[in-house]
Amino acid sequence: MAVPKKKTSKMKRDQRRSHHALSAANWVEDSHSGEPKRRHHIDLKTGMYKGRQVIEQRD
Repeated sequence: MAVPKKKTSKMKRDQRRSHHALSAANWVEDSHSGEPKRRHHIDLKTGMYKGRQVIEQRD
C-alpha cells in the first residue's frame, strides 16, 4: 500500500485547493422579455431557445 513519506504542508495543500472554488453563474438579459436568464439554457417561461419555440409556454 502506498504511504506518503512526509506530511503535506499547509502551503502545498492550499495551493492544490486553489482551483476548487465555485465560479459564479453567467447571467445575461433575454433579448425578448428583458429578464435575466442563463446562457445556453431554455427560458422556461416562454419556452424559447435560440429564437425558436422548443417547449410549450407556461401560463
